[in-house]
Amino acid sequence: MTPTTATAHEIAPFRLFDLTVLRTRRLGPSVLRITLGGPGAEGFSGGGRDQSLSILLPRPGQREAVVPAGGGEAWHEKWRALPEGERAVTRSYAVRAQRLRADGSTEVDLDVVLHDAGGPGCRWALAASPGDRLAVLGPTAADNATVRFRPPADTDWVLIRADETALPAAAAALEWLPAGLPARVWLEIPRTEDRQALNTAAKARIRWLVRSEGAVCGVETVRAAELPGGTPYAWIAGEASGVRALHHHLVHERGFGHERVTSSAYWRRGLPEQQA
Repeated sequence: MTPTTATAHEIAPFRLFDLTVLRTRRLGPSVLRITLGGPGAEGFSGGGRDQSLSILLPRPGQREAVVPAGGGEAWHEKWRALPEGERAVTRSYAVRAQRLRADGSTEVDLDVVLHDAGGPGCRWALAASPGDRLAVLGPTAADNATVRFRPPADTDWVLIRADETALPAAAAALEWLPAGLPARVWLEIPRTEDRQALNTAAKARIRWLVRSEGAVCGVETVRAAELPGGTPYAWIAGEASGVRALHHHLVHERGFGHERVTSSAYWRRGLPEQQA
């Protein structure tokens, strides 16, 4: 499904950043927060909300990732032109937070979901320790193509539906929402201990769907809900089949305009994490 965005925006350039792992912290059984920074973070400029970046990891037997030089819109084509067995493994993550510290340095938080059958991203996260260096393809301007959470100016209320892989983006979007804006939010997580404290000035009704507690997590959860009146905007992200089903429900059963629903498939059920 091709994600939709609500407004036109400039496609800002992206480039490679040489970042350093500053610290790691377990947020729950399923999530590890990795904070990146260092001198190589200068110039990183994210747009908040569901801003994403791509980490580049070495293949087994390599000491460092094999990556093309530079950045920009043609970067992906340059990466694909490298021999498949040599080019870096890429994984995309939402930026949970970006901070400018008092000394002028930049920190970037990534929240990595630790799957039971972990692939390259999970293995990197579990092995990460302060001082490790990491190649990252990231934005150099806040208004860029990977920020997709864009409610139109006439939005009366917002719907957010995310699973654990999209929770960092959903949490950042909630922090970004203006004070008093009504929001209906469903957040799906594996275990009770994976709940997080969320900050928002929006008038948000947040429901945690905990799979270990037997919560109903599919489209039926939203289908059964009484939604506010007025002009909506929906942002739904997570497993592909669930995203498709909810997109269909909102557009064809609830009457949301296509342009008022942003849908992002973060992973696909049945596809190994190595290929996701």
